[in-house]
Amino acid sequence: MSPQRIVVVLVYADVAAARDFLVDAFGFEVGRTRRDDHGHLVHLEMTLDDEVIRLHPVAPDHGLASIAELGSATGTLQIVVDDVDDHHLGATTAGAVIVSSPADQPGGHRGYSAYDSEGRIWSFTSAP
Repeated sequence: MSPQRIVVVLVYADVAAARDFLVDAFGFEVGRTRRDDHGHLVHLEMTLDDEVIRLHPVAPDHGLASIAELGSATGTLQIVVDDVDDHHLGATTAGAVIVSSPADQPGGHRGYSAYDSEGRIWSFTSAP
């Protein structure tokens, strides 16, 4: 398998809460973690199958703010899962707020969307 060439970095006001939510609601696993001298999370990798995303704390000196602070998202993520309906059930059981319930989509796939712990929209879809 070739290494992942693009890694998404998501900014959160509360990285630990985001980590817990992504594990409980969306089935991610915690990867490499690094804390600063004060014990604050400064680097956190989350994995889903062979894909990695990174969670980063708010960092005003680098122009990084959470969507909770901004009041609006500037993008969304779309994740392909094996079973959309089963994934949706896990997300709702974990308390995720559903934006749109599973439905057949144009192009031959099925999908749903949910908010994460800070209001970012995640979309989950089957492969077409």
